[in-house]
Amino acid sequence: MPDPSAPLTDVTPADATVAAFDTLGLDYERAFRDLPALDSAVERLDATLPRGAAVLDVGSGTGRPVAERLTAAGHRVTGIDVSPRMVEIAREQVPGATFEVADVRTWASPAASWDAVCAYFSVLTMPRPELDATLARITAWLVPGGRLSLATVPVDADGLDVPFLGQPVRAYSYDAETFVDRVRATGLVVDGHEVSTFRPDFPGATPEPHLFLEAHR
Repeated sequence: MPDPSAPLTDVTPADATVAAFDTLGLDYERAFRDLPALDSAVERLDATLPRGAAVLDVGSGTGRPVAERLTAAGHRVTGIDVSPRMVEIAREQVPGATFEVADVRTWASPAASWDAVCAYFSVLTMPRPELDATLARITAWLVPGGRLSLATVPVDADGLDVPFLGQPVRAYSYDAETFVDRVRATGLVVDGHEVSTFRPDFPGATPEPHLFLEAHR
């Protein structure tokens, strides 16, 4: 039987995503700094964890607010991001956490090694087969009872070119109901989910739907 925690092979190159987020840098943090649903998700996650929990932040960006808040709460946070510029900023801003330049699809981690995994808007550029396999990997990485806190943009499109804060990004996703079903298909128990709307603080940005989901193993 294949190991669900094993790195994926033949993945779609992340070159466009890397270029977009290298260019955005701190503009990304500024655009999403006042996102109430994210603040609430991080608070709920922290409330479920014992102090000193091992937390993996997938697509950690600039380190703020997620890694910064969880580190301040006493957790051991490791962030991974495909953008070298984002990792550079995160290391400067959140020295209490560890950050690596890595793609979650090919990054290696032992099974049952994380108390929690955060994945806020970091799976949106993965084609559906890679998204499903990545959700299965994350599930395998969680300890029994481990928590997943995830956010994405729910759209019923498997490959859609969208302008994201002025940068071209190819997005892949499911509608909200199907996305929740795909998480359940990994064996996780979905504790709750909600869809809200947020307009990034960026010139020309338009309101976008956000799906926030919490689950446990």
